[in-house]
Amino acid sequence: MAWIYLALAGLFEVGWAVGLKFTEGFTRPVPTALTVASMAVSLFLLGLALKTLPLGTAYAIWTGIGTVGTVILGIALFGESTQVLRLACIGLIVAGIVGLKLVSPE
Repeated sequence: MAWIYLALAGLFEVGWAVGLKFTEGFTRPVPTALTVASMAVSLFLLGLALKTLPLGTAYAIWTGIGTVGTVILGIALFGESTQVLRLACIGLIVAGIVGLKLVSPE
């Protein structure tokens, strides 16, 4: 169950990271409220996952999911760069996430 909590926490991290763009500096009330709610849910789920998962592994995977998801949505929603080197670097992050999951004792 901890891995499910961690995956969901990572997805909510993507939500608040992308949500920050839509708050326009916290001047838009609805996007701001949704962003703050996503932050709270993400941290709550991370906390649940940390009950059984190693801190370093869980944190690295949480931020990795957030990073990769945010980059993908940045490309899809905001037309950010799809340079090959940039995508290769994101691939390295994915490889790191998979590697950490494979060597985790849980």
